[in-house]
Amino acid sequence: MKKLGLAVAALLALAVPAAAADLPARMPVKAMPMVPVWSWTGFYLGANLGYSWGKSKTDATFTNATTGALLAAGSDSFSLNGVIGGGQLGYNWQTGAWVWGIETDFQGSGEKGSTTFLCGTTAIFCSPGNTAIGPGTTAPASASFNQKIEWFGTLRGRVGWTATPELLLYATGGLAYGSIKTDGVMSGYNALAVLVGTPFSHSETRLGWTVGAGIEGRLFSSNWTAKAEYLYIDYGSVSGSVINTTLFIPTNFSYSSKITDHVFRAGVNYKF
Repeated sequence: MKKLGLAVAALLALAVPAAAADLPARMPVKAMPMVPVWSWTGFYLGANLGYSWGKSKTDATFTNATTGALLAAGSDSFSLNGVIGGGQLGYNWQTGAWVWGIETDFQGSGEKGSTTFLCGTTAIFCSPGNTAIGPGTTAPASASFNQKIEWFGTLRGRVGWTATPELLLYATGGLAYGSIKTDGVMSGYNALAVLVGTPFSHSETRLGWTVGAGIEGRLFSSNWTAKAEYLYIDYGSVSGSVINTTLFIPTNFSYSSKITDHVFRAGVNYKF
């Protein structure tokens, strides 16, 4: 039995290496690909579309163009609403959960509104002594008044916080500029009680300021992001005047309008 055991052990010692040699080589294990971490750092370019609720707070006066005497004064506040759209370009720097950036944008605008200013309510105000006009005649002089924000743009800083690596909440503020167009017709009665009018049109580019906030998120693990943004814009004031020399009393119409805007827009960016 002892000899038999030694023989079996010898056979096993010879068989194990041979069997191991017949085993296939172990297949190499592929490492899982590294998923790149999203970073907000870099240039981006995009487009946006939105709507704006602007406002014009306008003070107006009618004066005697010969003597400068005040004939009538009034004020009105009216809306300048419309669709806006344009593009933006910017750069972000990310430090931890914080993102710092600078952005510029340019917008086409359909914002417009209108009102009418009356030189008093009867002929006695702006045509005293004109006996050709009946004493009960209303609005002996008036000015139709239209305003439009033709285009605008901003240059802003941005500071944001990443609620998640791919979702950014931010505040923004800086310079704003825009073109404000004002037109209308200053009309009234001449000495023969004929209604005559003088058209006017002024365009002025104003420099102002803006402040706002927004949210931006990465789309489908790509280089595209989507954003929604609100801006408040103050353009300051625009002013102008027109003289109608054909009226019974040559009359000057002057105005000063403070223009502000509430901008809501959504857009997409591509980060390079």
